[in-house]
Amino acid sequence: MNIKEIADRLVQLCREGDFETAQKELFAENAVSIEPHATPAFEKETKGLKAIKEKGDKWNSMVQEMHSLAVSDPMIASNSFACTLSMNLVMKEHGPMEITELCVYQVKDEKIISEQFYM
Repeated sequence: MNIKEIADRLVQLCREGDFETAQKELFAENAVSIEPHATPAFEKETKGLKAIKEKGDKWNSMVQEMHSLAVSDPMIASNSFACTLSMNLVMKEHGPMEITELCVYQVKDEKIISEQFYM
């Protein structure tokens, strides 16, 4: 897969809310996920596909209800791409929230090696 195909596939799966398939298909085993800052729920940096999947499971357990999820078309560079992710949801402990993040991905050897989120 070239970078455009990887970016398009990630966006497609994220729009469907199928983050687990996206990780299985597109992420390298040693991928890194970087949050804007550490929180009580999440470390700033998560290393390895297994730990990234566990982080996703933890996030899902915190969400009470998802009202909407939107992902922009990707902007593609030679070895990276970015898109925005917007969610309107209800968190179990924090109530209703609207979140928009800029998501930046780096690709090497046809796999996503890092994701970084900016708010």
